[in-house]
Amino acid sequence: VKVGTSTITYQNGRLNLKRVEELAWVLTDLRNRGKDVILVSSGAIGVGAVRMAMKTRPTAVREKQAAAAVGQAMLMQIYHNFFDRYNQTVAQEELSSDSRYENTKNTLETLLEMGIIPIVNANDTISTYEIEISDNDRLSAMVAEIIHADLLLLLTDIDALYDKDPRNNPDARRV
Repeated sequence: VKVGTSTITYQNGRLNLKRVEELAWVLTDLRNRGKDVILVSSGAIGVGAVRMAMKTRPTAVREKQAAAAVGQAMLMQIYHNFFDRYNQTVAQEELSSDSRYENTKNTLETLLEMGIIPIVNANDTISTYEIEISDNDRLSAMVAEIIHADLLLLLTDIDALYDKDPRNNPDARRV
């Protein structure tokens, strides 16, 4: 399951704690049913920017990396707290453009075998590739491919799959 920043935050950039808790509850319930679940989460930059009292979301790569460094620790603690309410262990797994396929696959598979829900994010604090080019939709597709997932759910504010970002391209076509 990939969750986008706008799905877990309000328009002012602050976390929607009710949504995060509901997400933890639903994913734990799926795990309790015997389903393997991996969460790919956006939001670290946004959470960090709010915590750092930035007036607007950062645009410079170095500011995004600083916000991600602050925000990722906070976001993981919040996820841990909510999942812990339902007696579900979570683990942080960071991926970057140079992540080793086999190591990532082994780690994710081992965590799943142990009943742990991995929470995956791009390591935006050391890699600029994800910040400049990629996004967590692509990251979630990579994770799904690595573990041969049966299903990938993208929880987002976009209503469908488009050939381009419809927010920036009025000629975007729905696939």
